[in-house]
Amino acid sequence: MKAFTEHLLVRAVSILLITGLVLWGVAPHSGLSVAIAADEHGHDEAHDEDSHDEDAAEHEGHGSDEGEHHDDVVRLSASQMQEFGIEVATAGSGQITTYVVLPGEVVPNADRVAHIVPRYAGIVREVRKRIGDKVKTGDVLAVIESSETLTAYELKTLLDGTVIAKHVTRGEAVTRDSQAFVIADLRDVWLELSIYQRDLSRVKVGQRVLISSGHHLPDVEGTISYVSPVVDEDTRTARARLVVDNGAGAWRPGMFVTGRVAVTAANVPVAVPHSALQTVEGHTLVFVQDEDGFEPRELRLGRSSTTHVEVLSGLSAGESYVAKGGFIIKAELGKSELSEGHSH
Repeated sequence: MKAFTEHLLVRAVSILLITGLVLWGVAPHSGLSVAIAADEHGHDEAHDEDSHDEDAAEHEGHGSDEGEHHDDVVRLSASQMQEFGIEVATAGSGQITTYVVLPGEVVPNADRVAHIVPRYAGIVREVRKRIGDKVKTGDVLAVIESSETLTAYELKTLLDGTVIAKHVTRGEAVTRDSQAFVIADLRDVWLELSIYQRDLSRVKVGQRVLISSGHHLPDVEGTISYVSPVVDEDTRTARARLVVDNGAGAWRPGMFVTGRVAVTAANVPVAVPHSALQTVEGHTLVFVQDEDGFEPRELRLGRSSTTHVEVLSGLSAGESYVAKGGFIIKAELGKSELSEGHSH
């Protein structure tokens, strides 16, 4: 009130001075005009300051309202959780296993492969087996007329298996060095993995390996039975070998595979599956369940395996969290925040 009264007095004096100068025929001095302008500006500033205070107070009130209405908790009923496939787990310890990933190939078991050659040079008179045929010990593969005895003899197999190669045709001349047929027993096969030089010290006989093919075949586990003592000059890799049962014939020689060799394993206080992690605005979080509902909780992560990740902070052992279906809650949270934004 005092400031306002002083303001009125200043303006009254200024008006009287200007009026007097005009009546006396003297033009107002520019400095007086500046003083009046400054006073008017000062009044505007004071007015603006008052307005600013009012706006700030109003904004404060508005902010407090927003704080009251903002809610990061998503509430779902048991039936909704079941409908959306949301699964809740209890945080606890776990094992984080790190892997070396190696490319590989399915090859026949060399201990079960027979390279059939003629006993005598001669002319092929008859071919009885073709590639892909199943054969048993004693089956005749071809009939050859010997050039030495001028009599025909039968070329037989001494191994049960499958014909995987054939290099003879009726009427063709063969020698004792000719590889006429290749028979392989494919009831088990070798999976040969290429080991890069940087991983040679980490891959050893006896280690467990998870093998996947990417051809709609289930993953299989095996144990490394052999690691080559030399590095191939062309590829600069060594080989690790696993023997895999192939009774169903699903593992075909020539198929490419990927092997994940477990090289380290560590027990950690808290670990969660990758399926529990959600990303919001660049932050990694999980949804923690309490009596109010599901609340987002930012995590600091540590070591990671193919299935789980170590939690360094943000989630404690014993707390309930969404292990599967968190993207549904993330979507619900986004809709809730969008609705709050439109309400203001």
